[in-house]
Amino acid sequence: MSINIKLKQDVSFLFSGLGSGASGVAGSNFLADYASIKNGSYGKLMKAYYGGHADKVVKSAAKSSVDKVKSSTGAKTSEETKAYAKVQSASDALKDSADALLVTGPKSVFAQKDITTKDENGVETTEKGYDVEGIYKAVNSFVNSYNSLVKATDAADNDAISRRTGNMLNAAAGNLKSLLAAGISINNDGTLDLDKSTFMKAEMSTVKSLFQGSGSFGYRVSAQASLINYAAGREANNGNFYTTKGTYSTNFSSGNLFSSTL
Repeated sequence: MSINIKLKQDVSFLFSGLGSGASGVAGSNFLADYASIKNGSYGKLMKAYYGGHADKVVKSAAKSSVDKVKSSTGAKTSEETKAYAKVQSASDALKDSADALLVTGPKSVFAQKDITTKDENGVETTEKGYDVEGIYKAVNSFVNSYNSLVKATDAADNDAISRRTGNMLNAAAGNLKSLLAAGISINNDGTLDLDKSTFMKAEMSTVKSLFQGSGSFGYRVSAQASLINYAAGREANNGNFYTTKGTYSTNFSSGNLFSSTL
């Protein structure tokens, strides 16, 4: 018995048995599909479809999904989260300034030191006293930080922040007499104004009681600054969401409050 195998140059012989009837039509369509795959036209068609229309559909659906998530979670815009980040930064700075004045003991800015003075005859006298210039610098830093936070909260539309800021402003109003004695006045917008000449002549024991001790003005401001910082952080976190690419978007910088924990 002999076997005769004829080599074929292409695969068309695989479909040579297809008839001319209904099955023949199906066969010819199959051959046409095969030809389009082989010459690359099918691949180009698929790329054109999925790279064009379908890609637009997918992106549109993804954007719609993100918009729904942002709407349902109360996500903030980039501008809003930046405003809350600014409040966080300002409240951090105010708390640091207030806490510096709250320090007691030998490291306190109010700790009395040996102060040497000269009279008109050049005679030096050394006695214990307050470093008034050092205290002024600490209080001036506090006032600047206080004003920065008041201004920053104006751009933050949040009930908790507004309430805490109101408590801070009320604390200032409740201590107006002592503040004025220290050369600190309250402006119409709630910010403070420090007059150096009046401060330098003020009784430092009065200034000390204003900024030190539980329930003092300085203590209450420090507490409200912490609460404002917390409220701003919660609101700013609503500005973070998953993007259409599956990455996590962060629209703000959380400031040194969280950096200090790293």
